[in-house]
Amino acid sequence: MDWGKIKTIFIIAFLILDIFLLTQLQVKKEQYEFTNGNTSIEENLKADGIKYGELPKEPVKDHYLSANTMTFTKEDLLDLKDQHIQLEGGKIIHSQLKEPFLVEKSDDHSDLDKFVENNILHGDQYAFWDYNEEEGIITYYQQVDKKFLFMNQSAHLVFHLNSEGEIASYDQTMLDPIKSTGEEEKVLPPIQAIEALYHKGALSNCTIKDVNFGYYTLVNMEATQVLTPTWHILVKKDGVRMDMLVNAYEGTVIQGKPDKEKTILE
Repeated sequence: MDWGKIKTIFIIAFLILDIFLLTQLQVKKEQYEFTNGNTSIEENLKADGIKYGELPKEPVKDHYLSANTMTFTKEDLLDLKDQHIQLEGGKIIHSQLKEPFLVEKSDDHSDLDKFVENNILHGDQYAFWDYNEEEGIITYYQQVDKKFLFMNQSAHLVFHLNSEGEIASYDQTMLDPIKSTGEEEKVLPPIQAIEALYHKGALSNCTIKDVNFGYYTLVNMEATQVLTPTWHILVKKDGVRMDMLVNAYEGTVIQGKPDKEKTILE
């Protein structure tokens, strides 16, 4: 019997076995990491009754923004017809319409969008946000490249409705100019923004109606703002609307309302 050959065969066999076991270990590790990644949060959301649809895939990178509060002039207001205008400190337009505008109840808000475009200063820079029928208020926010400036009281239109459901007056503020600043940085994917809300206890037995990307004020000085890329998650629970914001760079959870200062969920 050739013990040398037998020894060599055993060495080769054990080497093959070691390679096989290492391969299986790597496969198991990858399966474990996958199971405890996005699949895990998806399963947790489902188990806690949190429903959501398809999530946006973009953007991947973005900038901070710097913006100045716009100072309106009397010349700016000359094209606003059939309105009684008051200018507060050059920063806020208060308008009373001579003829109230009836708001048609429509999901696409096309009639109101057209009114804004034709009757509001720089109206093409604003987009519909919310219609609070109970309070008789419709809110539009300014956009940059079709991205909202979330909950920004320096960049909004607030329409006030009368008892007939007609726009009787509005208030307007605006940021201009708005510029990108700093280097482009990678932003968190939306599922991680949802996960941040989930781990903070902000989500349970609810439906995520919409997820979109925009900007929220990080630093607010008297005439200048710095805005950070932000995910907005629109949540509905028991018929109540909740607007949740997550810093798209840091994953910090922000809970904001249009008429309140921002608060951080600790």
